[in-house]
Amino acid sequence: MKKNTLLIGGRRIRPGERTQVYLDIPALFDNAPMNISLEVIRGLEPGPVLFVSAAIHGDELNGTEACHRLIKSPQMKNIKGTVIIAPILNIYGFNNKSRYLPDRRDLNRCFPGNPTGSLGSRLADIVMKEIVVHCTHVIDIHTGSLHRTNIPQIRANFQGKGAKVMKELARSFGAPVMVHSNVRDGSFREAVLQQGVPMLLFEGGEAMRFEEPIIKSIVRGVHSTMRALGMLAPAKLDTQKDCLFAHKMSWIRAPHSGIFLLKKKLGSVVKEGELVARIKGPLGENLADVHTPYDGVIIGATLIPQVMAGEGLINIGLFEDIDVLEEHLENFEF
Repeated sequence: MKKNTLLIGGRRIRPGERTQVYLDIPALFDNAPMNISLEVIRGLEPGPVLFVSAAIHGDELNGTEACHRLIKSPQMKNIKGTVIIAPILNIYGFNNKSRYLPDRRDLNRCFPGNPTGSLGSRLADIVMKEIVVHCTHVIDIHTGSLHRTNIPQIRANFQGKGAKVMKELARSFGAPVMVHSNVRDGSFREAVLQQGVPMLLFEGGEAMRFEEPIIKSIVRGVHSTMRALGMLAPAKLDTQKDCLFAHKMSWIRAPHSGIFLLKKKLGSVVKEGELVARIKGPLGENLADVHTPYDGVIIGATLIPQVMAGEGLINIGLFEDIDVLEEHLENFEF
């Protein structure tokens, strides 16, 4: 094998080449073959190896369309380094319009995987050994889970060793906010970080939808991060928007079962004690007022009016400098 040749799924991709690679994964019940489809783009000049993945939850589709646009974007014709794009990691869930694998496991809790383990564990093992092993950086694209929505945001671990580098990388994406988020056991992010590879997790919009503002923000963000990594030439005009840091996020939970009515828009700045929602009864009677217990920004919310006591209603991002948030968020579309 020649020097600098990339080997993925048995395919050798040399600098300056671009190709599609199909990673074989377990067949369906009727023995129909299945695969993970990749677009691999290699520049002539050396540089970082960036993996952009979407639909690790099979119903989170904004990232899939964003990946399609990245594949077709003219910026990809003259890059330094390598970009590997996987529009649909969980093809089983995608085909079933489901977040999960056929055995109801969450692929994002199966990493780093095992070649003889469960279906999810086998998939995770393939992703780590065929793709991540080559990578210097990863961007994984998510939406809110079913019937929940999020404003565009970057989640990463901004504490401890490497926090400064991670903040700079997150800021380069240009989402409205970046939120500190601890890694979860068995997650893709945990496995990637354990390999010493910086990873950004994007959240935006809701499942089972194509949402144009979210899709555009992903494409812009990936291009922006690629420029920051030196993979693309600097933009002629600096259009990158600032990204504010939330040190924590916390869900406001329903104090009473009933019919939920959100009184604020997604992305609204709220102050401690402010009315943000009401819960009504079958005849429209007020059962409970919901007030925010702290200053922050509504970064996510449930979309289902029927709620049970204790259910998460509104996700609030907590920021150190609340006074600059309102003007900052006006510059974003979501």
